[in-house]
Amino acid sequence: MPELPEVETVRRGLQPVLEGATILSVVLARPTLRYPFPERFAERLAGRRVLGLDRRSKYLLWDVEGGETLLAHLGMSGSFRIESAEGTGAVPGAFALARSRDDRHDHVRFELRGGTAIIYNDPRRFGFMDLLPRAELERHPRLVGLGVEPTSNLFSAATLAALADRRTPLKAALLDQGTVTGLGNIYVCEALWRAELDPRRPAAVLADPPVAERLAAAIRAVIAEAIEAGGSSLRDHMRTDGTLGYFQHRFAVYDREGEPCRRPGCGGTVARIRQAGRSTFFCPSCQR
Repeated sequence: MPELPEVETVRRGLQPVLEGATILSVVLARPTLRYPFPERFAERLAGRRVLGLDRRSKYLLWDVEGGETLLAHLGMSGSFRIESAEGTGAVPGAFALARSRDDRHDHVRFELRGGTAIIYNDPRRFGFMDLLPRAELERHPRLVGLGVEPTSNLFSAATLAALADRRTPLKAALLDQGTVTGLGNIYVCEALWRAELDPRRPAAVLADPPVAERLAAAIRAVIAEAIEAGGSSLRDHMRTDGTLGYFQHRFAVYDREGEPCRRPGCGGTVARIRQAGRSTFFCPSCQR
């Protein structure tokens, strides 16, 4: 699944085109994605202005005129594409590697006033969209109970210290969306490497303030750098301009099993283990 940096990259790419724009019409190529579209989805959006574009965890939120919010999740392979009136793609960033524009997987088309279109493409159709009253947003089953955003000013070492009573390994505790939301497998592996912490250690280690502060700083840094680079763009994830980001080339441990550790002077080798059915990459030499 795309992680927080990927989704934030998409939000930033859509924002200049979508915020303040009026949706003239919505064309659905099929009645369902992962789930059926909400009742009268296209009709309820037609003629409405997009007041703002936000993100909560890994969900995009379109604040629409009339008091409703469109909630969108990219699933495993979903992406948005911006097309101008001339049929050319907008480029909100300097990235290479164009995406496939196979229109067989174009499932939703938002026509905007002025001729621009936003197209949702999803080969695997694991993404979904919902439309609900803005007042009910915090009670949405996908959003209720989510924790602090790692990009928020509320995120700190104290946030992580709240995980210290968990009887789980450190990595599993960090993936719990109820305390810190938006962290996924990739960036947890990278943050733990930066903080020199073994993912197998018990979460109780976060009761030590210097350890919690070190990890909080590592999380903030790795998320910020990934957003700046355009997201990791593994496999199917694409930016809104149809291109891939470059953060994957900066990975220190993720998907680098058997390679030398990149920490200067370490001399260790990146290993891969399975934790809760998922791959964990780390350096056994310098992550303690």
